[in-house]
Amino acid sequence: MDILLLIVSIICLLVGLAGAVLPLPGPPLSLVGLFMLHYSKYADFDKKTLIFFTLVTIGISIFDYYAPIWGTKKFGGTKYGAWGSTIGLLVGLFIIPGFGMFLGAFLGAFLGEILGKAVPKKALKAAIGSFLGLIAGIFGKVILCLAMLIFACIAITEYFMIML
Repeated sequence: MDILLLIVSIICLLVGLAGAVLPLPGPPLSLVGLFMLHYSKYADFDKKTLIFFTLVTIGISIFDYYAPIWGTKKFGGTKYGAWGSTIGLLVGLFIIPGFGMFLGAFLGAFLGEILGKAVPKKALKAAIGSFLGLIAGIFGKVILCLAMLIFACIAITEYFMIML
């Protein structure tokens, strides 16, 4: 059973890292991997570490959702650009998997602002803000997933070093 937990936890951690960039729930998957590893004989994380990663996962998941909207508004966009960014991101996921969410968020914010009667220069600025917000969210997810993966690798290495 422990070996199965180890294998599935490693898969969750790696898929979680990929999901930090791809349209998958990266941090939650990595967190599941960390918990699975914790319940195996290969790691024993303290309660504070697990609570910390759980709270940061919740926080970064919320931030990731709102970052493109925040970026749009921070760069002078309106609710039209924020809605356009969100819709464009979702549409982009299905049209061009992987890269489409970047293009979709950018174009969605731009088109949303244009439909809201913004001048093209202002619409472009809002679209850039949306793109930067999206990048900030992805950056946060990647850092978090990497941190969980590093904690897991250290725990697994320590276990096997003790066994030698």
